[in-house]
Amino acid sequence: MAKVLIFLAPGYEEIEMLSVVDLLRRKRIAIDMVSITDTPEVTSSHNVTVKADVLFKDADFDEAEMLVLPGGMPGTTNLLAYEPLTEKLKAFAAEGKALAAICAAPSVLGALNILQGKKATCYPGFEDKLTDADYVKQSVVVDGNIITSRGAGTALEFAAAIVEHFSGSEEAKDVLKRIIYQE
Repeated sequence: MAKVLIFLAPGYEEIEMLSVVDLLRRKRIAIDMVSITDTPEVTSSHNVTVKADVLFKDADFDEAEMLVLPGGMPGTTNLLAYEPLTEKLKAFAAEGKALAAICAAPSVLGALNILQGKKATCYPGFEDKLTDADYVKQSVVVDGNIITSRGAGTALEFAAAIVEHFSGSEEAKDVLKRIIYQE
């Protein structure tokens, strides 16, 4: 039933992953954390272990409307190396379904030729891996069905862009207001 699936590979960046999960759940947008390993417990690049909601083999891709890739190293490399995921990413792109990636993870979309003719951003130093994309130096870039972002420091903006995709700009502004401002 999850509208959004976010993938946990060993070495993911926890801020980039958990910010998305947190903001979407605050807005009641269904999201599942999906382990690409054999176990639900996946350890981040900073040695934080999170228990995923579901293993990859049990994820409901038919109901999903968006796939999200957090960055981090070696998380990004592990995402790209996991062929069942790369096949799903290519299928979603071919169907025009939404994809989102942050930090080094847009390089996965680049390696799969999903960014052709799209504007995209990424962590500094990964620009050359955005194959055939128009690199834009912005915190978050939305181009059609693709959302990309630069890194941990832009994780809340990235998550808000995903909220906006599903619920509109007012809901995205509202969730940021609620977590940032004290009124």
